[in-house]
Amino acid sequence: MLSGAVDIPGSKSHTIRAAVIASLADGISVIRKPLVASDTLSGLHACKLLGAGVDEQIDWIVRGVVGAPHVPDNVIDVGNSGTTLYIALGMAALIDGCSIFTGDDQIRRRPAEPLIDALNALGARVESTRGNGMAPIIVRGPMRGGHIRLDGSKTSQYLTSLLINCPLAEGETCIDVENLVEKPYVEMTLRWIREQGIEVQNENFERFVIPGNQRYKSFDKSIPADFSSATFFLCAAAITGGDITLRGLDMEDTQGDKAVIEMLSRMGAKVEQSKDGLRIVGGNLTGAVLDLGNTPDALPALAVAACFADGETRIVNVAQARLKETDRISVMAQELGKMGADIEELPDGLVIRGSKLHAAKVYGHGDHRVIMSLAIAGLCLDGETIIESADAVSVTFPTFVTLMQSTGANIIIS
Repeated sequence: MLSGAVDIPGSKSHTIRAAVIASLADGISVIRKPLVASDTLSGLHACKLLGAGVDEQIDWIVRGVVGAPHVPDNVIDVGNSGTTLYIALGMAALIDGCSIFTGDDQIRRRPAEPLIDALNALGARVESTRGNGMAPIIVRGPMRGGHIRLDGSKTSQYLTSLLINCPLAEGETCIDVENLVEKPYVEMTLRWIREQGIEVQNENFERFVIPGNQRYKSFDKSIPADFSSATFFLCAAAITGGDITLRGLDMEDTQGDKAVIEMLSRMGAKVEQSKDGLRIVGGNLTGAVLDLGNTPDALPALAVAACFADGETRIVNVAQARLKETDRISVMAQELGKMGADIEELPDGLVIRGSKLHAAKVYGHGDHRVIMSLAIAGLCLDGETIIESADAVSVTFPTFVTLMQSTGANIIIS
């Protein structure tokens, strides 16, 4: 049984937004307790190439470009970070000059066409070098503003890029958004820019009006702990009957994955807020209908939890999970199937029936969330579960194994 207290690391989503806004601001900003992981370092690297001055210590000290990013002196490689790719494309569209973006194999398969079309409609010239709407992507600005329509069905990150960068364009921008998913991430972006005094009119998340010629200011801010990372400990405690306290989580934060707490509670886990943090005690879980439209990153871990629940669990309304680092719907069905799960794919999710899983050799597909989810499944099984390509955990959670071990988990990276 897992037990103990864990300090959850900082939020990836908050850290990258902080780095970008600090880079665009006037003055020197201090980012305290940033998440230091491959994705956030990719974001910081992109900001440096676009002109920000960065001093990486325990805290990050960022000198901004006063709303005027620089032409990069090299190709910007965003690694595995889709958040960085999409937001930095908007930053580059502010430049009177040319920028080139690429990334790893997974990034070069992730769609960017709706954002490319939006930036072109706003006056920039953006094209995919292969003509398929994916990286490598060439951006030449500056964008001026205008009235556009944006398809928000694939990811909220297209809209986040525009919300952060369009206030710095010359003219007003009006964005009509269709089929928006992952609304909590947009709320996070809006909170960041409004704290900066940026004016934006939000009409029920269907239309945004953003005046141009605005400016960001420097700030000194701590990054809150990451509910997406906490999800793995929440699910691990729930399925092992463990008793884990998670420290550092802010229940007032906008992060969508805090909804996992309510979902696991509905399935039978006991969750309470104590003076020491958020405590979760596992128990007998039962199946439920889980709508992950706002929380797609939670799909892999909740799919594992569903395998250990009595009855049927339906994970629904999360078609965009097919467009993440991997097709997470297909990949989780495939890998949990190797472990004996009774699982089937839906176009927008999974149907999972409580199953007797067994240890197996599985493949992480180079996807950090898939790897960590398969690892927590293995904690409950007799025998040795081997997960190949496990090094990808460093993308967002390099301390995952160490923190799991601190709760009594028998897990190692070889």
